[in-house]
Formats: sequence, C-alpha cells, structure tokens
Amino acid sequence: MEFLAHPVFGAVLGLIVGSFLNVCIHRLPLRESIVWPASRCPNCRAELHASDNIPVISYVILKGRCRACGQPISIQYPIVELITGIVFLAAFLMFEPPILYQRLLFACAMIVLFVIDLEHRILPDVITLPGIVLGFVFSFFMPPGWLHSLGGIALGGGSLWLMGEIYFRIRHEEGMGFGDVKMLAMIGAFLGWKLTILTLVLSSFIGSIIGVGMIVLKKGDMKYALPFGTFLAVGALVAAAVGDQIVTWYASFYY
Repeated sequence: MEFLAHPVFGAVLGLIVGSFLNVCIHRLPLRESIVWPASRCPNCRAELHASDNIPVISYVILKGRCRACGQPISIQYPIVELITGIVFLAAFLMFEPPILYQRLLFACAMIVLFVIDLEHRILPDVITLPGIVLGFVFSFFMPPGWLHSLGGIALGGGSLWLMGEIYFRIRHEEGMGFGDVKMLAMIGAFLGWKLTILTLVLSSFIGSIIGVGMIVLKKGDMKYALPFGTFLAVGALVAAAVGDQIVTWYASFYY
C-alpha cells in the first residue's frame, strides 16, 4: 500500500489519466460520450489497439502517426499526458490525502479546460457546473472550509461578471463570456476566496504579458480575443500548489 502513495506511482497514474483527459478534450466540444466508443483515430476512425494507447510510449513507437492510415497524430496528445504526469508527481510530493485527491481532481479539470478554451474558445458547463458543486462539497471535509468556499464562489463568479458588465457598459462589446464566470466560481469553490483573488491576479498578469507580446509581434491587436479561461487554468494550478505560501509572503510586507 505504501507504493500507492509513492510519487513514482503518482507520475505513472498521471500519464494514464492524461490519456483519458485527451479523450475529454477531443470529445467534450463535440458533445460526444467520453466512455463510448473506444478510442479511435480522429482521421480514419479506426479503433486503436491497446498497444497504441500506452501514454507517450505509443506515440514515440508509432512516430507520431496512425498505424491504420498513416496520418500524423497531434503532438498535443503526448504533451497533455506528460503535463498530467508532472502535475500528478508534484501533487504526490506536496500533498497528503485527503487534500491530495481534491487537488488531483481539480488539476484534471484545469488541464482539460486549458486546452479546450485554447482550441475552441469554450468552457464546457459539463465541467464547470459540477465542479462548483464538488468543490463546495469537498470544503465540508477539508480546506478551505465551506465558508471560504462559498465566499470563493461568490467572489469568483461575481467579480468576473462585474468586470464583464462594466466593460460592456463602457465599450458596448462583450468582453467576458459566462464560461469564464462559471470557471472562476468553480476555482473559488475548490480554493476559497483568498486563492481566488490570487488566481485572478496571476491569470490577468499572464494574459497581459502574452497579449502585449502578441501585439508587439503583430499577431493580434487590442481587440483580439484572448482565451482567458486558459490563463485562469494556469493561475489556478499555481494557486493550488503554492498559493498559501504566496499569500503569506505577500502579507509579510504588511505585518
């Protein structure tokens, strides 16, 4: 049983879960079942053999191509698997049960939302709405506690909604989708109001840096729609991992 708590087991588990997250990333925007049918090539629809579903290794063996049709397989698949493996490894090193399980579930949701928003500019309700409920339920048994979780839901959803409303009133353009509002409410449910504020600060900073970089490189303009959910996911993962330390460090300047 000790092996089940070992970081190496966490990394291997993360690679396996990452393979499933790829299924979610591909099928959820298409409103397809994530459990049936079995994994298939997105090009020729040929069902994949079990040996073709080994995380990362199968991609290397097949040289990034489908065994049946020979068409290229997106590099996204092994990248998602590797990132999930690294995130799981870090979580197993940093947390103990039961908070470990909460953080792992939260991280999986953030990884899926990161990629889907980056590719499709959508944040599926099938993740964010149940996520709000699950995060709040978890808070009755572990940090941040139900009161902080409830505050996080109100602050997370309310703050983005208010900013979007203000932007609309000033510019008469939609500046924030309700998917972002629901996603930040979910983050608030899992992390509480303090780390929700930190997530918002971090994601806004990251988004600003990338936005300015795109303008400098002439890849976009001031009206270019950046996938804010992607930045929220990055900020939330950082906050979930080391947010308490960052908040403590920042508060030390005032005490």
